[in-house]
Amino acid sequence: MLAVSVLVATCSVAATAWIAVRTTSGAVEKQQDRLLADDTLLLDTLTGYAATHKNWDGVRPVVRDLARRTGRRIALTTQAGALVSDSAPRPGGLPDRAWAVIDPLSVNRADPIDPRATGPFQLTAPEERTLNAFALRQVECLRQQGVEAAVVTTPSGRPRIRTFTGSDDRRAAACDSTSLEEPTPTERAALHELDALVAECLKGTGLDGVKVSPDFSWRLAAAQEASPLRKGAERQIPACVTEGRKALLKSAVAPPARLFVGSGETAVQGFRLSGSGIAQVVGAAALVLALAVGVSVLAATRLARPLRALTDAARLMRDGGSALVPVTTGDEIGQLTRTFNDMAVHRDRLEEQRRVMVSDVAHELRTPLSNIRGWLEAAQDGHVPADEDFLASLHEEAVLLQHVIDDLQDLAAADAGELRVYPEQVEVGELVDQAGSAYRARAESAGVRVIVEAPQEHWIEGDPVRLRQVVGNLLSNAIRHTPSGGSVTVRVTAAGGLTTIEVADTGAGIAAEDLHRVFDRFWRGEKSRSRDTGGSGLGLAIVRKLVEAHGGTVSVDSTVGVGTVFTLGLPG
Repeated sequence: MLAVSVLVATCSVAATAWIAVRTTSGAVEKQQDRLLADDTLLLDTLTGYAATHKNWDGVRPVVRDLARRTGRRIALTTQAGALVSDSAPRPGGLPDRAWAVIDPLSVNRADPIDPRATGPFQLTAPEERTLNAFALRQVECLRQQGVEAAVVTTPSGRPRIRTFTGSDDRRAAACDSTSLEEPTPTERAALHELDALVAECLKGTGLDGVKVSPDFSWRLAAAQEASPLRKGAERQIPACVTEGRKALLKSAVAPPARLFVGSGETAVQGFRLSGSGIAQVVGAAALVLALAVGVSVLAATRLARPLRALTDAARLMRDGGSALVPVTTGDEIGQLTRTFNDMAVHRDRLEEQRRVMVSDVAHELRTPLSNIRGWLEAAQDGHVPADEDFLASLHEEAVLLQHVIDDLQDLAAADAGELRVYPEQVEVGELVDQAGSAYRARAESAGVRVIVEAPQEHWIEGDPVRLRQVVGNLLSNAIRHTPSGGSVTVRVTAAGGLTTIEVADTGAGIAAEDLHRVFDRFWRGEKSRSRDTGGSGLGLAIVRKLVEAHGGTVSVDSTVGVGTVFTLGLPG
C-alpha cells in the first residue's frame, strides 16, 4: 500500500509539475512577447517623435498615451536631468540610471540616423506631387514589361520604386528612371550643404570632390578616380557622410533625452487558462486517475487473494476441519498468513492433547472406579467378606480417586487464572527439611537416601503449603524413579535476588526427545501407566503452575543412566 501511495503521489506530482511548467512557460513567453512589443513601441514612438520635432515641448500627450497602452510608468528627462514629462509622478523622484536614451541621430543601427529624421531633405508638396507622377509612370512602364512593382514613399516624401522578387532586371532597365532619380531643388540645396560638410571632413585626404546622392550614396569626381590616395581615404567617406548628415539634422530634431520606464499603476491581470491549457489539465488528471485506479485494482487484488484464502481456512476451521494457507508474500499479509498457519498447527496440537487428556482422565478415573465397583460386587455376591481389609482397600481406591480429582481441579483453577496462593515469609531451609522428613521414610524403604542442603535463616515470600506441595511432588517422583542404593538431593542456593531449589536424583533419567513433554498433563515416560512405576501424570504439570503462580520458573535437565535435576527459580 505504501508503494501504491508513493506511485500515485509521484504521478500526481509529475503531472502537476508538467502542467505548471507548460502553462507557466506559455504565460512567461506571452509576457515576454508583450514586454518586447511594449519596449519596441516605446522606443520607436519616442524616437519617431524626436526625429520629427525640434524639441520635446509637445511630448506629454504621447507619453500619457504610451503609459496607458503599456500599463507602465514613463518619464523623460534631458541629459542634464531636467524633467520633460512623467506619466505618473511619485515622491522620491526617478532612478539614477535611465532605461534608455532617446536620440534619433544614434539609434544603434547600420545607419545610426533614424530614417524619419529628414530635416532639410523634406520635400515640398509640389515636389512630392511631381515625383509621385514620375513614379506612377515608372510603375506603369514596368508592368507593361511584365515586372511587378509598387511605389514606396520614404519619410522625406521621395517616392521609390519597389520591384518584387523574381522580376527580370533586364526588362526593368527598359523603363527610363532618370526623371525620378534627379534631385529636387530642396534636395539640391541640402545636398550642396552636405557636400561641403563632407569635403571639410575629408580635408587633407585629397578627396574633396565627393558628391552625395538623394539616397545618401556617394561618388567621386572624375578627376579623383585615379588618385593614389583613393584606396586609403575612401574608407573615411561613409563616416564623413554620416557626420555631415548629423550636422545638418541636429537643429531639426529634438535633443537626446533619458527615458525611464517603471511598473506603472495598472493592476495585474488574473491568470486564465486557455482552452488548450484546460484540455491539458483534464487529460493529465484523467491519466493520473486511470493510473491510480489501475494500480489500486492490482494492489487490491493482490491483497484480497490471500485474505480470501485466510477466510476460507478460518471457515473450515470453524466447521471442525483444518487447512494451511500458502504464504505468497513477505509483507504484513504474509506475516498474518504465517501466524494463522502457526495458530492452526497449535490448535491441532491442542486438540490432539485434549483428546489424549480426555482419554488419560478416563483411564485414571476408570481404574479406581473399576476396583471399587469390583470389590463392592464381590462383597454383594458373598465372595469377599466386608471386613477391615475390604474397607481399607475401598478407602485406598477412594483416596487415589480423590487425589486425581484434586489435581484436575488445581489445573482447572490455574488455567482459569483462579489458582490462589497466600504468600507469607517462609524460611526456605525449614520448608525443604519438612518436605525431606515427610518422604524420608518412603525413601528408606526403597533403599534411597534423601539429602537436604539448605542455608539457615534464608527467607522468601511464598505460600508455604503450595511450596511444600511443589517440593513434595518433585521428591516423590525422584524417589519413585531412583533405584535402591541411589540418592535424592535437595539443594537451596541464593544469588542475585534469586532463590534456587534443585531436586537432583541418581535415577534412570529421561530421554532427550522426551524432556519437552515432562510438564505435559498425563504424560508419563512409562507407557504402560502402571501404578507401580508412576502416578497420574499430573504432578509435574501442577508443579509448573504453582511455581508460575509464585512468579518463578521451573526447568529440567536429565541424562539417561545418570540422573535428573529439576530446578526451581523463585524471586527473593
